[in-house]
Amino acid sequence: MKTALAAAVLVAGAAAHAQKGETVKIAWIDPLSGLMGPVGQNQVKSFQFFAEKYNKTNPAGVKFELVPIDNKLSPAESLNALKSATDQGIRYVIQGNGSSVALALIDAINKYNERNPGKEIIYLNDAAVDPDLTNSKCSYWHFRFDADTSMKMEAITTFLKDQPDVKKVFLLNQNYSHGHQVAKYAKELLARKRPDIQIVGEDLHPIAQVRDFAPYVAKIKASGADMVITGNWGSDLALLVKAANEAGYNGKFFTYYAGVTGTPTAMGAAGENRVYQVAYNYNNMGGNMDKLADEFKAKFNDDFYTGSIIHIFEALGNGMAKAKSTDPVKVAKAMEGLSFKSFNGDVTIRPQDHQLQQPLYISMWAKADAKHPYSVENTGYNFKLVKAFESYVSSTPTSCQMKRP
Repeated sequence: MKTALAAAVLVAGAAAHAQKGETVKIAWIDPLSGLMGPVGQNQVKSFQFFAEKYNKTNPAGVKFELVPIDNKLSPAESLNALKSATDQGIRYVIQGNGSSVALALIDAINKYNERNPGKEIIYLNDAAVDPDLTNSKCSYWHFRFDADTSMKMEAITTFLKDQPDVKKVFLLNQNYSHGHQVAKYAKELLARKRPDIQIVGEDLHPIAQVRDFAPYVAKIKASGADMVITGNWGSDLALLVKAANEAGYNGKFFTYYAGVTGTPTAMGAAGENRVYQVAYNYNNMGGNMDKLADEFKAKFNDDFYTGSIIHIFEALGNGMAKAKSTDPVKVAKAMEGLSFKSFNGDVTIRPQDHQLQQPLYISMWAKADAKHPYSVENTGYNFKLVKAFESYVSSTPTSCQMKRP
């Protein structure tokens, strides 16, 4: 009996640390080519930078290895990339650039996991923000670490409620699920919080295809809008802002992604004090975040802006330590309801829909100074904090009816 008991203790001890030293491969499926390629290239560097950091510090003791796959921003290419990942035995997938891609991946991963018990995959969403992903299309296997479109619009409209100078708004967005949702929630929430604001124009354009936004800017100017609300990102925002500057449009922009590759340079001095961003981070946040931003800049001569990467590695490391396993079934269960302190405060993965609940910030493009020295894309400007919102302010309810294994 003593021998059996000793053996049991040894087995239990081994199981408790079965994940220690294990390499966890993660397939990164996002664009590395085309107009949105520069965004993906920045994010691959960011993920690899933080994988190296967390390989030394995560509580599970695992080693994270990123496997980048270019999806060319195409849902079809993304499904091919997913097949490549599963053929390699990879059981964790990251994607974020494009909610149309995210919707395709959720559907494919759900079906794959049903057909392949024991080989399940977890999908870690760093930036695809269509609210349907954690509502009508919610999945046990999907975890979102960015705030969704509706959460960010809650913060935007709460801020605009106290900005009486904004009277006329133009909605310009990319013609896919996220762009549609930005327009939808902007109209709904402004009608409730600022019914005096007029929506003087609305337009949609193809994603990552428009090279000249001058015709769209002409419509904006003709409408008399004093503010544009846009969910555009990547080249679609950089080229829009550039065209607005060239046309002499002096109104304000309220954006989701003005800090993403290319847009800061397009804004330059012309965007000072009139381009706003809603996000879970901003420049010169203080503490370790500033040190990491400076280190990333020194290493790559580029800017770190996808803070959800930190959330993902925190959740994976803590989830695997809690589960005492790297098995996605056990890790998914361990990550449900997980709370941890991040760069933007206390955050929680809501168990009902796997949507991270976190503080959000309104920041404004302004000249760097002694108190805010960081220079985004070496422009001499950065995003300065204007307003902070605790998690409960921007949190939105979920209609998720999750099917659990």
